[in-house]
Amino acid sequence: MARKVFFSFKYDDVDRAMNVRNSNVIQAAAKYGFIDKAEFEEVQRKGEAAIKSWIDGQLVGTTVTVVLVGANTNKSKWVKYEIDQSIARGNGLLTIDISQISNLRQQTSSCCGLTVTGYKHYLWNKDSGRENLGKWVEDAAKAAGKV
Repeated sequence: MARKVFFSFKYDDVDRAMNVRNSNVIQAAAKYGFIDKAEFEEVQRKGEAAIKSWIDGQLVGTTVTVVLVGANTNKSKWVKYEIDQSIARGNGLLTIDISQISNLRQQTSSCCGLTVTGYKHYLWNKDSGRENLGKWVEDAAKAAGKV
């Protein structure tokens, strides 16, 4: 089943996040939470209310939120906001450690260890994310009662 999935991540990890997004496991039209650098900077310039509004708009109609966890994701107030809003909406939720995905400079990082109590956590490389992301999303949706 095609799901509207919101991807939450710290913008510092956009290279790694795009790797997950482009894995073609989830239908392209069903992915939200991605914004290019110019749009991101424009929304940021408009202030916190604009950022919250953008996030809230992106979450509309989604059934699952995938939190992509890198080295500093735990320091992002916007990722925390996205998690809180996703839980409040009743979205299925899961976290994925993306720290070992190479960025555009072929570098990896460490993981900050962010997990969300009560929700599944996966390691993209070790748990074969490219092959399993669709199943993880479906499992998270079912756990949230989104059949």
